[in-house]
Amino acid sequence: MLYFHGGGFVLGDLESHHPFCLEMAETLDLPIVSIDYRLAPEHSWPAAPEDAEAAARWCAKASGQVLGRDVTGLVLAGDSAGANLAAVTSRALRDTPAAAAVIAQALVYPTTGDDRQTASKSEFNEGYFLTQTAIDWFNENYAALAGDPRYDLLASDLAGLPATLVVTAGLDPLRDEGRAYAAALVEAGVNVIYREARGNIHGCFGMAAAIPSSTADIAGALTALRLLVDDSLPHTSDLPAGGRARFRTDG
Repeated sequence: MLYFHGGGFVLGDLESHHPFCLEMAETLDLPIVSIDYRLAPEHSWPAAPEDAEAAARWCAKASGQVLGRDVTGLVLAGDSAGANLAAVTSRALRDTPAAAAVIAQALVYPTTGDDRQTASKSEFNEGYFLTQTAIDWFNENYAALAGDPRYDLLASDLAGLPATLVVTAGLDPLRDEGRAYAAALVEAGVNVIYREARGNIHGCFGMAAAIPSSTADIAGALTALRLLVDDSLPHTSDLPAGGRARFRTDG
């Protein structure tokens, strides 16, 4: 698994999401490579998707040198902005395959690059951790081109994408765009599991110590992802147990 951290393409790093990566590695029994992509505004779009794709291709080809064995498949995962990068990278590797196939993607409260107004953006724009003001600030710093498939997840054909877990949070302004992306994937014939952390906020997977209900939301999401991986990769019993590796890309 490659994990892309959240933070609006501006914040976050390897350390901010390390505890969650450790939990996923132990629960899923998969080695995880945590990707430190370049951040805006010092490195505006498309620096982040360029780093994400480069890291995925490097891991697919050369990760045996890091993990002690060759890779049989990739799982691309992330939260918020990182979920956007995971999905963008999945599309890139669908169109131009890497040395190992992407067998699944896990997108936790993703930003889809769709700036249209939604009911959740209106209802939860203030007072639920992620605000519309913050979203606008992230977008301004990231400076992505509207409608470009390296940012807008609905801007290209979705057919042929890997099995996908989409998790949204019920009190998140991004909730409805995550729902819309999951529905579009289903319409395109992609195997999808959709889950919603009801009554929870954006960023809740990193706040389990403060929001106890997040523990059950995380457990349910990882159980669902395990099902997708098992369905997509017949020989999962041969995967290394409990491996953990971290990779930093400098562009």
